[in-house]
Amino acid sequence: MKRGYLLAGGALALCSTLVMAQSAPESLLPPGVGQAAPTPTPAPVPTATSAPSAPAVPTAPTPQGSEVVQPVPSAPGPVDTSGVSLSDIPSVEELEEMTVDELDDLLGLKPRYDIPPAARRSTERVGIIDESEGGLPVASLARQPASIVRAALANTSQPLVSRWGHILVRRALASRLAAPDGMNPVEFAALRAATLNAMGEHSAARALVQDVDTADYSSELTDAAIDAYVGTADITGACPVVRLGRAERGDVQWEMFEGICAAYAGETTAANNDLRRLLSRTEEDRIDVLLAQRYAGAAGQGRRAVTIEWDDIEAMNPWRFALANALGEPIPEGLLEQLGPYYLKAGAATPALPVVQRLRGADMAAAAGIFSSAAMVDLYSQLYADREEQQDADAAIARAARLRDAYVDPDAGARLAAIRDVWSGDDEYAGLVLTAYASARLTPSDDFEDDAARLIASMLTAGLDRDAMRWADVVEDGSVGWALLALANPQNVAVTDGQLDTFENGDESSGQRKSKMLLAGLAGLGRTDADNIAEYSERLGVNLRAPTAWTNMIDKAAEANNGALVVMLAGLGMQGTSWDQMTARHLYHIVSALNRVGLSAEARMIAAEAVARA
Repeated sequence: MKRGYLLAGGALALCSTLVMAQSAPESLLPPGVGQAAPTPTPAPVPTATSAPSAPAVPTAPTPQGSEVVQPVPSAPGPVDTSGVSLSDIPSVEELEEMTVDELDDLLGLKPRYDIPPAARRSTERVGIIDESEGGLPVASLARQPASIVRAALANTSQPLVSRWGHILVRRALASRLAAPDGMNPVEFAALRAATLNAMGEHSAARALVQDVDTADYSSELTDAAIDAYVGTADITGACPVVRLGRAERGDVQWEMFEGICAAYAGETTAANNDLRRLLSRTEEDRIDVLLAQRYAGAAGQGRRAVTIEWDDIEAMNPWRFALANALGEPIPEGLLEQLGPYYLKAGAATPALPVVQRLRGADMAAAAGIFSSAAMVDLYSQLYADREEQQDADAAIARAARLRDAYVDPDAGARLAAIRDVWSGDDEYAGLVLTAYASARLTPSDDFEDDAARLIASMLTAGLDRDAMRWADVVEDGSVGWALLALANPQNVAVTDGQLDTFENGDESSGQRKSKMLLAGLAGLGRTDADNIAEYSERLGVNLRAPTAWTNMIDKAAEANNGALVVMLAGLGMQGTSWDQMTARHLYHIVSALNRVGLSAEARMIAAEAVARA
């Protein structure tokens, strides 16, 4: 009976199994899809007493979609420490003293490039003004000796006396150019940027250095870039150079840059510690570090108040001037009154400063060629628009009001009177720049003959030579106005002996400098004959063709029809602080060389400017 029950139970179980199999839903998916992956069986771990296993039998390839078991790695081999010295490993104390930048170098965390490979730029052509935009041709210097270009740029370390010379040199240096034969393109970019900085053109220098990838910077280009960023008060703009460059600098300014850039990279605690350590070992430059601490604190996490005290500060330097302007930190009036040309021109070009403070150096920037006439008008227009909110700026507001009258007064005589008032500022030539377009709006009239020379000079500061030529029938032969038009005339009209004689006899300038400059300009442009040049050179006591190393170089560059090299050599010869340092001989060679290489418009403007400012 028991056996029967067992048989019956087994049959029942078998039937139940069959019933369940039949009642289960049939899967419509392909085989293997939707099924859990099989749990891999661990491989047996051999022991010391186990016998060698038989050779593995080849198996079929693992089906696609199955899990592949990663083999157990073998034991690591010995590490080669033959080239490692324990003395090379920093101690805990040394690690604590390291800056973030030093730690990045130690651990190899500093990237070589800050842009992807596909976006990296070639240094074959560096510049910001293409030939189609008015720049010089790309290959202008390609076949020129590197030594001459290097000498010309390296020795141009001062501002230029000529406004139009400054404008021309700036355009040449900012052009998209290939480096001369034998010169590294990065060195060429560094020389150009350093020259732009020396001219006060920090914005142009900054744009130029930004056309080179940071990874390609040399130490000279790094220095020029830092000067450009400081000159424009663009402190954080220098951070790619500071953090990704390969400069070997350890001066205080560089360490302050490192701290600031670390803060803006999110490394606030380390940056604060670095600047705090720097402050503890700095005596003479404490205010500079304090300004750097406040700037770094603006990154977001700095909660430490920084007090800036100017009581013991007797002099300014570019770093503290730039940081104070970037922070909006007021500079004491006593220091502002002592600012030299560098600070006045840099402040005028800093948009973050109040317009009244920018106006302190605006006249100097306009006379130098940094500001155009339109830029000057914009600056005074901004002052006039906000005149009700300005304090202690009555004289500047009055000048802005008269400038407005010079443009919009319906009466021509009233407009001329307003123009005269604008000219009466501290720098008359800057006033001429400011009124260039207002002067061009006047209709030539014999009633305005007494002011014709200055009106013409004003128009020529903006290159309005065709507007100036409308006054040719108003001015008398031999007058200053006539001399300016004789030089600025787009048509090559010869000047006679009688006209030169009349001008010389009426010349009341010191040492007859206007007559000397007129003769040099006419000779350079080829607008008077050789007999007149010889006669008036003797009468005025000048020798226009006396050779020097510089005159030989610029003449040879003109013979080779190389405009770019002529411009750079012209800039070398126009360095100085006033027109008193410009000689008639230098002016002759500059004007002549420019005229021969096709830059006659610039040559005419420089010659006319020389007579106006002599």
